[in-house]
Amino acid sequence: MTKLAPHANTTQVDVEQLKQQVNEILAEAERQGASAAAVNLGVSQGLSVEVRMGGVDTLEFHHNQGVSLTVYVGQRTGSASSTDTSPNSIKETVAAALAIAKHTGEDEANGLAPKELLAQADSLPALDLHHPWALSPEEAITLAQQVEQAGREDKRIVNSDGATVTSGFSVRAYGNTQGFVAAYPSTSHGMSCALVAEAKGEMQRDYYYHAHRNPAMLMAPEEVGAKAAERTLSRLGAKQPATGKWPVIFHAEVARGLLGHFISAISGGALYRKASFMLDRLDTPVFPEWVTLAEHPHLLQGPASAPFDSDGLPTRAQNFVEAGVLRSYVLSLYSSRRLGLAPTGNGGGVRNLALPAGDKNLAQLCEQMGTGILVTELMGQGVNALTGDYSRGAAGYWVENGVIAHPLEEFTVAGNLADMFMSIEAVGNDVDQRGGIHTGSLLLAPLTVAGA
Repeated sequence: MTKLAPHANTTQVDVEQLKQQVNEILAEAERQGASAAAVNLGVSQGLSVEVRMGGVDTLEFHHNQGVSLTVYVGQRTGSASSTDTSPNSIKETVAAALAIAKHTGEDEANGLAPKELLAQADSLPALDLHHPWALSPEEAITLAQQVEQAGREDKRIVNSDGATVTSGFSVRAYGNTQGFVAAYPSTSHGMSCALVAEAKGEMQRDYYYHAHRNPAMLMAPEEVGAKAAERTLSRLGAKQPATGKWPVIFHAEVARGLLGHFISAISGGALYRKASFMLDRLDTPVFPEWVTLAEHPHLLQGPASAPFDSDGLPTRAQNFVEAGVLRSYVLSLYSSRRLGLAPTGNGGGVRNLALPAGDKNLAQLCEQMGTGILVTELMGQGVNALTGDYSRGAAGYWVENGVIAHPLEEFTVAGNLADMFMSIEAVGNDVDQRGGIHTGSLLLAPLTVAGA
C-alpha cells in the first residue's frame, strides 16, 4: 500500500487552479449568451477505512470533483451540474443551463447580488479550516482496529458493526460575473464505532463518533471505542415508559435537532411559501427570555465555518433570537427578495448556531427534572413544518428522583414545537460541538409520551 502524501502543497495549487477555472467557466457562459452567471466548483480527496471484528472491511481512497452552474437570461434562470470539468463538458453544461433558462418564467427575485454586497475576495477572514493529515492506509487501519478493540473489551459486546477512520480535504471555489471569485480549502477527520451488546437474550446496538477539522484535536481511538461500548451496554434492559405527560430532557445530541427545526421554520424558503409555523413571528417572543440564539460562521476550526455564503455574500456573526425574541429570519439572497427584506448572508444555511451553555451538567439537569424521561435517540419524520406539530419515536432513559433508573425504548414524544420552544426550562453545559448546531441538553416542561 502506498502512503498518502501530505496535502499542504497540492491544496494551495488547487485553490489557484480552481479560481482560474471558475473564471473560464464564467467566460464561457457569457460567450454562449448568459447575461449573468454563478459557478460553484469543488474538489475533494480523502481516505476512509472500516474494520469489522478486527479485519479490514473496506479501504477507499476517493478523489471527486464537480461543477454546478446557474445562468441568467434577464430574469430567467437555469441550472446544470457535472462531475466532468473538461472544456467540452463545460460547454455542454453551460448549454444545458441556458436551454433550461429559456423554458422558465421570469422572476423578479432572480439575479446576482450587487457588487457592493459581495464579500471582498482579497480579504476573506482566515478561519483555520485546513489541517492536512498525512495518514497512510496502514496507519488508518491500525487506528480503526484500536477503536474497535477498545469497544469490544466487555464480554457483553458480542458483535461489531464496524469502526471507521476517515480523513479528507476539499477546496471550494465560487465566482460570478459581478467580478467575485474566491476559494478556500478545508479538512475533515473522524473516527466512529458501532457495537452490538447482548445479555439475557436481549440485543442492543449503539455507536459513537468524533470529528474535527484538526486531527490533533480528535479523541484518542481508545476513548471513541470505550464511549461506543458504554453507550451500547447502557441500553441493555430497556423497557417502555408508561403513557402520560412527563418532563423531558433532550440530550445534546438530539437537542440540536430541535433547534434545527426552529432554523428551518425561520428560513426564507419556508416563509415566502407560507409553509412555516413561525410565519409573521418577527419581533415576538419565541423562546424564554433568557435564550439567545446566534450564529458564529467565523469560529476558528468550526465544523460549519465559511467566509462567504452560496450567494457570495460575506458571512457574519449575528443573533437570530435575543432575550427570547425573534429578531431576524435566515435569508438567502433570493428569499430576501421574495420577502422584501435584506439578505442575512445565509445562502446555504446557518453556520455554527449556538445556544449558550447553562451552569448544570447532565446529571444536575436530571436532578432538576426529578422524575421524567431523558431522550437520547429520535426516529421517524413526524414533524409538520406548517403547524409545528411534533411526534417522533424515541429511545432513552427513565429518570427517577433525579437519577437515571433504566433504559427506555419504543415510545413516542409529542407536542407542538412553538410550545416546546417556549417551555424550555434549562440548558446544560454538555455542549456538543461536533456539528453545525451547538447546544447542551435541553430540559422541557411535560410533553405527551406514548409508551406501554
